[in-house]
Amino acid sequence: MKRLFLIILSMVLSGASVADNTAREIMEKVDARDDGDSMISTMQMTLIDKKGKQRNRQMRTYSKDINANTEHKTIFFLSPSDVKNTAFLTYDYSDDDKDDDQWMYLPALKKTKRIPASDKDSAFMGSDFSYADMTDKELDDYAFKLIKETVVKRKTGNEKVWVIESTPVSQSVIDETGYVKSTLYIRQDNHMLTRAKFYLKKASRIKYMDVLSMKEIDGIWVAMQTKMTTKQGRSTLHKTILSNSDVQINVAIEPDMFTIRSIEKGL
Repeated sequence: MKRLFLIILSMVLSGASVADNTAREIMEKVDARDDGDSMISTMQMTLIDKKGKQRNRQMRTYSKDINANTEHKTIFFLSPSDVKNTAFLTYDYSDDDKDDDQWMYLPALKKTKRIPASDKDSAFMGSDFSYADMTDKELDDYAFKLIKETVVKRKTGNEKVWVIESTPVSQSVIDETGYVKSTLYIRQDNHMLTRAKFYLKKASRIKYMDVLSMKEIDGIWVAMQTKMTTKQGRSTLHKTILSNSDVQINVAIEPDMFTIRSIEKGL
């Protein structure tokens, strides 16, 4: 009987290890997915408060792979007038030993503010996305567990997905991102994140992300419309919808587009 128990225990532990390895392998494919060497797009940010009142912001976004470990991104706010000429710059590093750099240019103050790591869990321009959401996550900062396989039902058709639990491996990652745990829904056909549930460390809130539409452009899958909803219990506190248009992939972008001088100068 003791031998049987040990065999069963070994099988259970082995199965858990396989599931964890599979989850990591899936996330490595997500991370390695081809997203182009550069991208330009027009983006609309729709902010929706708990009463349903909407505010719209128009942006122009630029991103470029500088090398295998570094991506630069710039966002220029075009309208309305209260945010016009505000600009955001990110240096996104895939090196675990190097923190991402972020700057925000505030035209009213004529000043560029560096975003410290302690503020990266804060809301980006009043939206449900944080500054940390604006950069890629390092796989080594998380432990992954494959929960199940299921189907996300959409009007455009069903999406077969893996459901993966992502848990930060350190308190510093929790403090920077603001998330104590995440549930990720990864499409099996293209390794795109199509849905997510983020558990916040503050006020027992949960954020629900849903990619409402995605499109393959020049062989690259692009999220065309993404909604992020912040809830506390059953109450919806706020929503943000990001909509992409005029997407151009693998186009030439001058390096000086990604400098502090550039965001201060504007488009």
